[in-house]
Amino acid sequence: MNIYVIMKRTFDTEEKIQIENGQIVEDGAEFIINPYDEYAIEEAIQLRDEHGGEVTIVTVGDEEAEKQLRTGLAMGADKAVLIDDEDVEAADQYSTQAILAAYFADKEVDIILGGNVAVDNASGQIGPRLAEKLGINHVTSIVNIDVADGKATIEKDVEGDQEILEVSLPVLVTAQQGLNEPRYPSLPGIMKAKKKPLETLDIDDLDLDEEDVEAKTTTVERFLPPEKQAGKVLEGELDDQVQELVTLLKNEAKVI
Repeated sequence: MNIYVIMKRTFDTEEKIQIENGQIVEDGAEFIINPYDEYAIEEAIQLRDEHGGEVTIVTVGDEEAEKQLRTGLAMGADKAVLIDDEDVEAADQYSTQAILAAYFADKEVDIILGGNVAVDNASGQIGPRLAEKLGINHVTSIVNIDVADGKATIEKDVEGDQEILEVSLPVLVTAQQGLNEPRYPSLPGIMKAKKKPLETLDIDDLDLDEEDVEAKTTTVERFLPPEKQAGKVLEGELDDQVQELVTLLKNEAKVI
């Protein structure tokens, strides 16, 4: 099977975000594989081990993403591809899916996996947009997948409930928490990853011009949410507390 994983490099979830002049400060920040993409990588490896074939991880970003690609290779993926988008000004979700669509245009694909959302922008758009562009089936938020006879039986999370779907391959799926337990790279895996192929491309290699992947959105402003205010403890008789609570909700919180 030809199995691909679309991966994103994101801020470490423990990292404190700082904004200066409307821009997120990246200097000195720690980056990781988007956590939902780790489920996708793990599932891809398990599918390859069960059905044969190879796993290729693909990411769109800058050269710094090589570290996260090597981590994916250390987990057990076979190959990695880094598509450099530094020539694309203010790239957005449209830009990313357009670049990925150009990459996959001539590829023989059985399954493409990705994370349900990225923990930075959390749009959840890349997978469905890419599948639509490629004209293949797609299912989001999956928590189980079984493949047999050219079809995939998929269990999809639907806000606390499950839906069972059967679709023909090729298919693109996005992983939800609960799909599996991603493995930690072993020391032998880390050593092997250094020798596994990592291909670097840019948009010129994909016969794309900058206008082909120009962003469709503009970021107007970035800001951090206000700091959480101290809570209040209501005292006195229950009736008095209720009256005070209603007054606070009406006059201070202005929610009623």
